[in-house]
Amino acid sequence: MNYRTRFGAFCAVLLFVAACSLPRGAALQSEVLQEARSDTPTIQVVAVTRANMPAVSRWPTTGNHRNFRWLNATGGSSSSVIQAGDKVDVVIWDSQENSLLTSTSEKATTISGVEVGPNGAIFLPYVNEVFVRGLTPASARARIQSQLESIAPSAQVQLSLVQGLENSVDLVAGVASPGNFPLPSRNYSIMSLLAAGGGVSPSLRNPVVRLNRGGASYEIPAADLYESGARNTTLQPRDTVVVEEDDRSFIALGASGTEDLIYFPKQHVTALEAISLMGGLSDSRADPKGVLVLREYDHRHVRLDGSGPNLPQVIFAFDLTSADGLFAAKQFQINPDDTVLATESPVTKAQTIFGLVGSTFGLTRQVTAVSN
Repeated sequence: MNYRTRFGAFCAVLLFVAACSLPRGAALQSEVLQEARSDTPTIQVVAVTRANMPAVSRWPTTGNHRNFRWLNATGGSSSSVIQAGDKVDVVIWDSQENSLLTSTSEKATTISGVEVGPNGAIFLPYVNEVFVRGLTPASARARIQSQLESIAPSAQVQLSLVQGLENSVDLVAGVASPGNFPLPSRNYSIMSLLAAGGGVSPSLRNPVVRLNRGGASYEIPAADLYESGARNTTLQPRDTVVVEEDDRSFIALGASGTEDLIYFPKQHVTALEAISLMGGLSDSRADPKGVLVLREYDHRHVRLDGSGPNLPQVIFAFDLTSADGLFAAKQFQINPDDTVLATESPVTKAQTIFGLVGSTFGLTRQVTAVSN
């Protein structure tokens, strides 16, 4: 085969291969950003640098954000406080003869299982109702004894408390032994409750502790709760505590170590950490100048003054070949439901084309050799 014939065949094969849709695992950066360069773009592209990071970081948050707010620890009474639904056992000692409260053979009488009514009172013979809700057992004992003085001046009272549902908290899930737990005092902390339930299950991924109180909900990563005693909040009656896995995630796509739905391993994940969670960029395929984060904002977040995105759909572009791009990626926060795309290098396409051309001419040479 002469030179002209070989050159013509080379050009024909090259044109044919270039016209074909070559198999590859990810899009090129130029392909993804092509629409943004149109006359009427529907996508905003932001090249992230250290200079614009402060402004971008103030843009509205997106995705399935958890309600990470918490109540700090507050001191409470070291004693229990009586609530409606609790039961009290009252023992009255009276040594005087002809006592209305005790018999001649016994100097004490026991009234067991007296339930505190919805109005906060208990009924005792000869004194009618005694209001004890909101009192400590010691204060309730003193009040009962005071009201008995008119009929039994020498009487002495003992009182013990059995707490009811209104004086307890629920530990629902995420621990070894969930259940309903009575409040031993008004200084009972959430860490004490978790310990009573057997501790947070070690199988949970990035566990989050949620406290439901009334109509409000408070959440904190378990790791952050453990870090400081100031976060060991004091529980109140009828609180509900749930320990669950953090369900926030982002999508990893393209020329990376893995393509998958990746869950947040901690409260905050940066773009550089996201790339690490993806298994890094593929050495032979990825374009380090074309790492993209795709994010969707609500239409009400669109701004024209720079305080928010210009369009609802935004692509943040990172150049990881420069120190500026690396430090910007280290500061940029990934939001839940983001898509992190490692685009493919243009060199990979060229290598594929020349590889196919080389294979074709190798096959031609083999056919020529056989025919000769």
